[in-house]
Amino acid sequence: MTVSEAESEVFAPASIAQQFVEARLKGVSVPGYPGGVLPRTMADGYAVQDIAIDSWPDELVGWKVGLVPPQHRERLGAERLAGCIFKKNVWDATSAPTPFRAIAGGFTAVEAEFIVRLGKDAPVDKTEWTADEAAEYVGDLLIGVEIAGSPLATINQLGPPIVASDFGNNDGQILSTVIENWREIAWEDMPSETFINGVSVGKGGAFSIPGSPLAALAFLLGHVASRGRPLKKGMLVTTGASTGIHDVAAGDQARVDFVPFGTVACVAIPA
Repeated sequence: MTVSEAESEVFAPASIAQQFVEARLKGVSVPGYPGGVLPRTMADGYAVQDIAIDSWPDELVGWKVGLVPPQHRERLGAERLAGCIFKKNVWDATSAPTPFRAIAGGFTAVEAEFIVRLGKDAPVDKTEWTADEAAEYVGDLLIGVEIAGSPLATINQLGPPIVASDFGNNDGQILSTVIENWREIAWEDMPSETFINGVSVGKGGAFSIPGSPLAALAFLLGHVASRGRPLKKGMLVTTGASTGIHDVAAGDQARVDFVPFGTVACVAIPA
């Protein structure tokens, strides 16, 4: 093996982050995982993500929470993962479908989300949280749609560390109605159903989030504090794909019904 071949097999977080950031900024796909050497642990994935966050020319305004598939949890020591949300990729829903980009040759999907807006700053050094403790930091609970997206078409197939390494596979967030008096409503009474091009592709609700959306928030509060990025008042937290992850391509229209709280419509357009 030559020196250059040996060097090419080294996991290089800075180089990976740079290539993902450049591809996202240009709206183009990458042919494979940058550098070819995959992150093996969640810590590896977040090392890439942290560099990318610091390199991205926009303000970090929130985080997405996703589930680690059961078959990976014991090996990785994780049940959930986190991704980053930036200000320019947050849109308010209107009566017209909200446009979002689909990178040709990459990955794009929509996810029905129950979203927390933080009501106050979280402690900087608290890394273990219960759902009840997390509830005290909820300012608003909203409905909306996460745009899952990456320049890497196989991002979900390659595993959670790879997902974490590229923004957690997030490419935007659509915000809609605030659920008034949410504490007085059972999770079972917050349903959601996703339609792609008019066809139902998934049903669920806040009850579909393991442990409730507050459990997802509790994870995120501790996780980001451990990375030196504690949550601040006004930040957004998407708590999980309540009807599943639904792949889309440019031209597809999506709608999520959160009866009786509202409906969110969006349409994928070419990047």
